[in-house]
Amino acid sequence: MMLRQLACGVAMLCASVCAAAHNFHMGLADIRFNPRSGNTEIVHTYTAHDLGALLGNLYGHHLDLGNPDSEAPLRRYVEGQFYLSDVSDRRLPLQWLGIKADADSVTIYQELEGRQLAPGTRIHNTVLIDFQPAQKNTVNVQSDGPVQTFIFDQQHPELELR
Repeated sequence: MMLRQLACGVAMLCASVCAAAHNFHMGLADIRFNPRSGNTEIVHTYTAHDLGALLGNLYGHHLDLGNPDSEAPLRRYVEGQFYLSDVSDRRLPLQWLGIKADADSVTIYQELEGRQLAPGTRIHNTVLIDFQPAQKNTVNVQSDGPVQTFIFDQQHPELELR
């Protein structure tokens, strides 16, 4: 009986720790100009569970992000929620390079060919913010000069490079 109570207590503790551990929803993107290629490279990292839940909600069934068939729906979603625009408010042509997914995270690779980001470029990032109101997305940008760090949330869906 004591062993059963202990096991039950451990299970409840694990459940509450897991629930509490996932109350923080965040994403990270690094945007860097690569002088060797002449391209601006974008690498996003998001929690696999959060993206899986979002896509399941959007499409009505579970999508395995490790399965190549799941990449197209993820791409449609990300391209609608993350984009760059120039000072004339025209979207810049980001190329989708692919994803890498594991049990914990999904890494998304994009690039802007033949261009370095200029001051005044606007970054729009609402990935997962539309689904998870507590989501915070950090974007670090290294273009020309020091790294600029931006935090995107419901109040700040779009910010401008300085």
